[in-house]
Amino acid sequence: MSAEQDAAAEITRLYQQNRFAELEAAARRWISQLPQQGFLWKALGVACSAQGKQAEALDAKQKAAALLPDDAEAHSNLANALLEAHRIADAESHFRRAIELDPQSVNPLRGLATLLLQAGRFKEAAQCRHRICVLQPQNASAFNDWGNSLREAQEMPTAKLAYEQALQLEPKLAESLTNLANTLVDLGMPQQAERRYRDALRLQPQRAEIHSNLGNLLKNQGRHAQALECYRNAMRFNPEFAGAQTNYMLALNHVPGIAPGFIKSEAMAFGRWANARAGTRLAPAAPSPDGIVRVGFVSGDMRRHPVGYFLEGMLRHWPRDRVQLHAYATAPGEDVLTQRIKSSFDGWRVIAHWSDEQAASQIVNDGIDVLVDLSGHTAHNRLPLFAWGPARVQATWLGYFATTGIEQIDWLVSDDVSIRPEEDANFTERIWRLPSTRLCFTAPEERVDVSPLPAGRSGFVTFGSFQHLGKINDEVLALWSRVLREVPRSRLRVQNVQLGEDEMQALFRERLAAAAIDEKRVSFHSRGPRIAYLKAHAEVDILLDTFPYPGGTTTCEALWMGVPTITLAGNTLLSRQGESLLTAAGITRWIAHSPHDYVAKAVDLAGDIDRLAVIRAQLRDRVKRSALFDGPRFANDLAQAFVGMASGVR
Repeated sequence: MSAEQDAAAEITRLYQQNRFAELEAAARRWISQLPQQGFLWKALGVACSAQGKQAEALDAKQKAAALLPDDAEAHSNLANALLEAHRIADAESHFRRAIELDPQSVNPLRGLATLLLQAGRFKEAAQCRHRICVLQPQNASAFNDWGNSLREAQEMPTAKLAYEQALQLEPKLAESLTNLANTLVDLGMPQQAERRYRDALRLQPQRAEIHSNLGNLLKNQGRHAQALECYRNAMRFNPEFAGAQTNYMLALNHVPGIAPGFIKSEAMAFGRWANARAGTRLAPAAPSPDGIVRVGFVSGDMRRHPVGYFLEGMLRHWPRDRVQLHAYATAPGEDVLTQRIKSSFDGWRVIAHWSDEQAASQIVNDGIDVLVDLSGHTAHNRLPLFAWGPARVQATWLGYFATTGIEQIDWLVSDDVSIRPEEDANFTERIWRLPSTRLCFTAPEERVDVSPLPAGRSGFVTFGSFQHLGKINDEVLALWSRVLREVPRSRLRVQNVQLGEDEMQALFRERLAAAAIDEKRVSFHSRGPRIAYLKAHAEVDILLDTFPYPGGTTTCEALWMGVPTITLAGNTLLSRQGESLLTAAGITRWIAHSPHDYVAKAVDLAGDIDRLAVIRAQLRDRVKRSALFDGPRFANDLAQAFVGMASGVR
């Protein structure tokens, strides 16, 4: 037997027995005798990878691919190592070479799909995974993966079909049931989604992700007690699942009567959890000798999302000569808004697939002085990253409305209206108050003119709400009922994504009846594209805000469309959001300070249609000149705040 045959026999035996340390030793021994045998380098790469020796594995795999230029597996192995090293372009090249050499192999297709997903190229990833389905038409997991890629590409109807195909092949695949339920939620079919979640739980009753996703669905329907129980179940079954903990924190803010002190105590428990799981604290970068303050924004919502809408106008006027901005995107994928704002940043990194340790180390290397969370306990947040303390100063702003509970976050950015001085104790962060407003809205890019007052042609006032059902609690409906009684012949127009499903409409009609609201006075509408939603304001005379979770983006958009909003001020940062926005807009007379005042203000506005028509005609020009839409002023105020934080001077 030749040396090559002896080597192959030993290497094959050790590989099949998963004896990777011995496989590495044998490969190195044989390589010293047969350095041009590519299969030995390939074996060495596999052995090193299995033992976590990634740098050595990459070197070996590069050698193997060079010696075996027509070996698809060698190129696929190298591509995976390059992907792990974040060398995306090189990895893609080798994945595509492997596919070219062996079009029937699914492994390089899987790897390429993973790469494309990480790069935010979702449609291409879906195409790769569809090819796998063609190659393996009986593989339910392949169809499930295809559906996942389609969801990322926002191709929800096709994703639904992919999951349904997976379930035809394997009816008890709980993951596909859950993914199908998630897709049904996105398609505006919450009742069907709930049935799928519960089917999945019957198969996997201790699967934390299913409990958490069901909780989100119930929360958005206003079924808060059930939602909180789902989150508690998720945390009980998987104490390491951060998503369930942050979903729980977010849901607490929806529930009327929850004391701020309780929310703080629960947030502090999360902070202790995150602190215990952070590794050795990193030494933040020293201040830059050039005097420029470097600020990092951590968010998954720098896109067509409320966070993006509040960022864009300010970024156009950012003083980059004094304060540099760096983005750390926690979700892959971009849209037209992302493309517009990227040029405002001096650095842009997608950290969606990075560990907290990797991201923290990069933030230190980038020399960030002030690291800013823009998510709080909302989707795509990376709050545990802040427990590593990668910046000298850390803050939270914009995307959330309560304390984070992370002790390493020093500041919460707010304003005088949103948080009274006596309420500072409800936060683990210190409060940095901006001089005018904590929020600055960007006028919609969609060009939709303010319409004439609808009451002028209909002869009656139409009150409206664009909030999802999770915000329309029974207390809100009771107050709306009083408004409708006090304004004879008035109507109520409710629009949100859940009302696109007949079953949800039926359930909401039951709640209306319980609140003594005649359903004949109510019209139901599903949420559509943003331009259609903006045009829908042509059917609304007055917006009625929700509480304790008021509108944010919806209030700003209503003002832009000439529609006044009646809001009820509360006693928390969140419940004062409407008050803060209207104050920044220079319109405080629509801020109610009691339920009776809320009804009285709605009745007063509805009682003079001529005055309401004048308000509508003038409102856009008025708010456009206010602090709420003043991008240059807000950019300067926020930049000054970050400079003060970095220097330790308020």
